[in-house]
Amino acid sequence: MFGRFVIFMMPLMPRKLIKRFAMRYVAGEDFDSARQVIQNMNSRNFHATLDILGEDVSSAEQADGVVAGYKSVLKHIAEDGLQANISVKLTHLGLRLDEAAAIQRVHDLADYAKSLGIFMRIDMEDSSLTQKTLDIHNEVREGRGNVGVVLQSYLKRTEEDARQLANTGANIRLCKGIYREPPEIAFKHPDEIRQSYLRCAELLLEGRGNYTAFATHDLQLITALEEMVTFRSIPKDTFEFQALLGVPVENTLDALVARGFKVRWYVPFGADWYAYATRRLEENPDIASYMFRQIFSPQNRSR
Repeated sequence: MFGRFVIFMMPLMPRKLIKRFAMRYVAGEDFDSARQVIQNMNSRNFHATLDILGEDVSSAEQADGVVAGYKSVLKHIAEDGLQANISVKLTHLGLRLDEAAAIQRVHDLADYAKSLGIFMRIDMEDSSLTQKTLDIHNEVREGRGNVGVVLQSYLKRTEEDARQLANTGANIRLCKGIYREPPEIAFKHPDEIRQSYLRCAELLLEGRGNYTAFATHDLQLITALEEMVTFRSIPKDTFEFQALLGVPVENTLDALVARGFKVRWYVPFGADWYAYATRRLEENPDIASYMFRQIFSPQNRSR
């Protein structure tokens, strides 16, 4: 309860104070900072997905700048030999400004990533863009083997989406979903979302030629998924586990790596850290409470 109150009050707090704790979810404001995080992950046999933070842009010039930023990231991934790929949001590429131009930017980025042998995932945003995102993914993936998409298990439509993609050889990141959606289209109870996730996971694992990324920090789900792939003797090169940077599940992920599973951290970075970190804190109010206590402790007030 107190954590929710802290989140409500965050807009009134100085950003420089919030940043000290919110940045646990963000690998810095530039690629150099993110590179250090990824190199450390790679040294511990973890993989990474890089995401330049941001969503809607207000001009074509901004969207072109995002493309240039991602191309620079891709170039550095290749040159530095990082075990990493990228994730992009369609609104960050100008989807709501000019759909045709945004789709062309996605094609451009996918081609550049493919030329370097790097995978690119098209992220999923709110439900108003779900079908459009899937359609664009299907178009851009045609003739390329380096493009994937995301499904969100809290949406009631997702089980059917998983069924349709299950035998297409798609690369799918399955997560719960974070955007606020009405109950008419989205499950609200945690158990319903968890059960939807497992149903979708079964469909994707039963498909032919798919690759599935299980993105969750829900320990109950991780255990169920490990039991599922073990019971079904699913080859370990056809799926992986994923988690968000900063979410406290390192011990569990270390154990998965030790058991021979592939594990990838989602590593966002960039100047637009505040909105992203706020969403992460909303997911975990206990961390918000801890942040408040640390900021206003006598030790910190004296600094």
